[in-house]
Amino acid sequence: MNASPALRHEPDPPRTCFVVGPIGDPYAMHGSPEREAYEHHLGIFEQVIAPACERYGIAAVRADGIAHAGDINEQICRHVIESDLVIADVSGGNPNVMYELGLRHITGKPTIHIGEAGQLPFDIASIRTIRYQRARSHLAGARREIEGALDVGLRDGFELLTPARVLRGLQTVDRPLSSAESGNAEDEDSPGLLDDFAAIEDGVDEMTADLEAITKTMETIGALTEQSNIEVLELNQANAPASARLAAVARYAQSISAPAGELKTVAGTFAERMATLDSGVRAALGLIEVTQSDERGKGAEQFLEQLVALDEAAQEGLANLGFFGASAESMARMSQHLRKPVKDISAAVRQMTSAITCMGEWAGKARTLVHGATV
Repeated sequence: MNASPALRHEPDPPRTCFVVGPIGDPYAMHGSPEREAYEHHLGIFEQVIAPACERYGIAAVRADGIAHAGDINEQICRHVIESDLVIADVSGGNPNVMYELGLRHITGKPTIHIGEAGQLPFDIASIRTIRYQRARSHLAGARREIEGALDVGLRDGFELLTPARVLRGLQTVDRPLSSAESGNAEDEDSPGLLDDFAAIEDGVDEMTADLEAITKTMETIGALTEQSNIEVLELNQANAPASARLAAVARYAQSISAPAGELKTVAGTFAERMATLDSGVRAALGLIEVTQSDERGKGAEQFLEQLVALDEAAQEGLANLGFFGASAESMARMSQHLRKPVKDISAAVRQMTSAITCMGEWAGKARTLVHGATV
């Protein structure tokens, strides 16, 4: 929030603030984790956030305080996108909070992060976060920090977060606005919404390339395994001594060591890309969801089709991965020579299975949006 006045324009003060954060369950049993979460976060809202906003004439509301009837998910998305200010409690990295926060980041509108000390998610560690502890004195300090952030932001302008950089865990950059810019117009050198979508699409393209590399590596290991099976079968038929069969297994372990290590590396890269892109892709899907189908444009439809195609390619390989992992585990019992490559293969299978599950959630949402647009 420490922006140089010379690089900021005087914005109109925000009048509405949507508070994103864990809600808990007010109807849960007393003493249950859900009820304690509700009481805690309600206290943060009432004692910290709402008073800080009220000092500057800003009306703060949580999701459970939305008065209008209608689809609550759509209402939350609209509040996240349209509110003048969002204050997000990122404590614990709640998935719903991170989804809504990613959606907000794409808009580039003012956002303040707060979070309980010791519970801040790693993937947004590059963004300044106001930390609080549950003691009353610390809550008062957090309220004053929010007031200070609002004072600076209203006077000098709020820092604009670049979604593509945020989603990759890089440091945020200031985006100077000249006094000639008005109506939320962006600086001519700053990325716009289509640029952010393109960045996500590039990441999805890279994941597609990773899948192709993983498939080729699995094919290489499969071919080497088939050759080894033939050799071991011939040795068994010839009633060769155990030492000869052990030597054959050792040769096989040596031959698959390099591709097994490569498989683990590429699978790790694939899983990292998934983790990096997850909040951005979900935010993009949320933005598409609240946009009328006839206003989405060709780029949004291509993006949805890309997610579906990526998932189809991944699901095709998932069955092979499962068989591959089971075969690897059984091989490890044959000889100690196989334990290291099998360990690499098993690690790759676990990483890929987890990542592909997440990818299936993207594709499920994308299919729903595509189907809804065609009805």
